[in-house]
Order: sequence, then C-alpha cells, then structure tokens
Amino acid sequence: MLLVLALGVVLVAPSAQAKPATAKKKVKAAAVEGSPAPEATPSLEPKAIEVLKAASNRLAAARTLKFNAVHFYESSSRHGHPLAFTTKSEVTLQRPDKLRVIMSADGPASEFYYDGKKMMAYAPAENLVAIADAPGTLDAALEQAYHSAAIYFPFADWIVTDPYKEMSDGMKLAYYIGQSKVVGGTTTDMVAYIDHGVFIQAWIGADDKLPRLLHATYIEDPERLRHTLVLSDWQLDPAVPADSFTSAKAASANPMPFAHPHPETSPAAEPAAKGKPSKPHQTN
Repeated sequence: MLLVLALGVVLVAPSAQAKPATAKKKVKAAAVEGSPAPEATPSLEPKAIEVLKAASNRLAAARTLKFNAVHFYESSSRHGHPLAFTTKSEVTLQRPDKLRVIMSADGPASEFYYDGKKMMAYAPAENLVAIADAPGTLDAALEQAYHSAAIYFPFADWIVTDPYKEMSDGMKLAYYIGQSKVVGGTTTDMVAYIDHGVFIQAWIGADDKLPRLLHATYIEDPERLRHTLVLSDWQLDPAVPADSFTSAKAASANPMPFAHPHPETSPAAEPAAKGKPSKPHQTN
C-alpha cells in the first residue's frame, strides 16, 4: 500500500517594477505590526485525540473480540540489509482474563493461551510448551509475559482494558492527517502520534472506529526499521466457546522453562519503554 501526500507549492511572481529596499522594509514592518501572532499548533490535536478515543472506546466496550493481525517487520541482517518478515495472528479474547493467539510466521509457528490462571506458550513443530502461573487480568498477564519471557504482541495496546490510556500515558504528539478510501475496503481516518518513543501512523475506520492499519518506526532506532500491522476480520462480542483458552495438546507437550530466550537482554534486567518491545535482534 502506498499513500502519496502531495504538498502544494505556491509560486509568487515579482512585479515588473521592484520597490526600493527601504520601502520593502517599511511594508514588512507594518505587516508584522498589523498581523496577529500566529497560534501555536497544539502537540495533541483534538481531532486526532477524538479518533483515537473513539477507537479505544469501541474496543473496550466489547466483552469478546476476534480478529486477525498480520505483522510485517524489518530486521537487520548480518550483511546490513533490512530483511522483511511476517507473522499472522488469529486472536480471540474474552474480558477481563482470557486470551488465545494462534500465530503462523515466516519462522516457527506458535500458540499462546491464557485462561485467567495459567499462561501457556506452545511451539507445535518442536512439541515444546512453557507454562506459568498468571495474574487475574489480561493487562497484567500481557505485562508479565513480556517481562518474564519476552512474549509481545504488536496489537497488545489495542486489546488492553483502556487502549487510549495505554497510548496517552506516553503520548508526546498526535495530529490528524486526513481520510483514505483505500485501506481495509472502507473509509478510514488517518492519524499520527508518538507513543513511548514509537512514531505511529494509524488508519482507523471512520464509521466503525476499528483500527485497520498501523505503520510504526522507533524514533531512536538509527536504522529506522519499519513495522506494519494490518488488522482485519473484526468480530465484536461473538460467542466464544468456554474451552477456547486452553489446549490439551499443548498442555501435554514436552515442558520447557517459561523464561526469556536471551537472559542477557531480558526486559526484566533492562526494562524497555512501557508496553513496547525492544528493538528486534539481528537476523541472518
């Protein structure tokens, strides 16, 4: 998807007979004195905040949610080129304490289950499972999964109890861009904002208030690697079977520790910005 924002350029032609320099100075000074001072552009534009709050409220009001998330992300190769990878997550959640994420990827597939008491991270190809006690809310479980085992979902900010609060706690800038009729097969409002050191451009349904596309870069990343998240197939308040948030097959797999795969770079040892993953590790 390519979005082109055209910038208008105004060309002013000089008059046939130029005014003396002193006259120009007087005219300029008079214009400055007679013109009101320009208003400063707010760092958090009301229109952008309105769009983000509406999306947050729509998702927070749903007791159950189902959607698909396709994540395109770049990672530096050993040769220095940015390589692009993808994951697809089939997400089911029930508030306040249940989540299932079935993930296929360019690399190994994985499954994640949280039932309000336990968390399971399952690798089907290897038949390995990591199981840990979990806190009683989805927000706390997502935080614990990240800090204890580096498990992070790029859509996490949109499934917590109050998505706007999660964003606004670290929001430094937000502005409205305009509308698009390309993304998600519907009309979307485009907003841009900075959240915990990440610059994000979001396309959010103008009518249904559902996020459809997010494009992000880490501001302090010198390589400016890009992350794009496509959200689709939204279902709000669908019926969800009670056994959706556990798996007998996963529970019977070979056990492994529920721990960070790279302890020397564990978020618990060196916390990253709240709610955001650290920069991806180098990949071949």
